[in-house]
Order: sequence, then C-alpha cells, then structure tokens
Amino acid sequence: MKLRNAQWEKLEPLMTGKVGDSGARAHNNRLFIEAVLWVSAGHRLWHDLPSRFGRWNTTYMRFVRWNKNAVWRRLAVQTRDDRELCAMLEHIAAYGDAWSMRIAHRSQRADSRDSFAAAMQHVGGPKPVLSAEDDTTLHWLRLVSE
Repeated sequence: MKLRNAQWEKLEPLMTGKVGDSGARAHNNRLFIEAVLWVSAGHRLWHDLPSRFGRWNTTYMRFVRWNKNAVWRRLAVQTRDDRELCAMLEHIAAYGDAWSMRIAHRSQRADSRDSFAAAMQHVGGPKPVLSAEDDTTLHWLRLVSE
C-alpha cells in the first residue's frame, strides 16, 4: 500500500515533527507511514522492512511510540472525509492494538515462567549440578520421551 499524493496532502498538516513544532524534527513522515503500511498490510516482520524505508528498528520504535500515544486513532478520526485513507489508518491502529496485546501477552508469560521457576527453586532448593555421566543419560531420556 502506498499513499496517493492527494492523501498525503490531507495528512501532512496533521503530522508531528514539522519545522516549527517543538521537540524532535521528523525526517520523512510520508516514508514512515508507507513503511508502517508495508508491514501492517502484509503482516510482515519488522526486520524484513526494505532498506528504502530506512532502518527497521528506528521505524519500529517510532511506530510503538505513535501507537502508545494513540496517534493512529487520532489521524483516522481527523481524516474521516477520505474513506480510503481513514480505513488505512484504522487498519494501522488495529494492527497496533494487536501488536500491543501480543507484547503484553509475551510479557505475562515470561513473568509467569519466572514466578514458577522461583517457586520451584524455593521449594526444592537450588538445581543439582549434573556430572558429564548424567548428561549423557539425560540425552537418551529426551530421545525416548519425545
């Protein structure tokens, strides 16, 4: 997906980071939005972002900041007069919501694993250190149990 010139003309005045705005100045807002459209529309991985869009990590971190601050939703509301542009921005917002939920879920799972490991260590004491002889036995046990 790419923005048409008419769509960009509607979006450009709504962007942050313009000359005269306080804070950091954005290098290329249009390229950033097209990069996010490339990722979200194709459900692609961030690190697969083509180099023409810039560094993937920079684009990803900016996407996360905009998502946390509901910038995508605000832009969608402000562009209701252009149904196609509004739909694109709402798609990005929905993608951002799903991405945030995925990150939160991963964090909860990691916390749960850490809590379980801490409880098991508390109950059973420290994990025993295996000798080289025991390690070879465990290798065979893993093969048999699969």
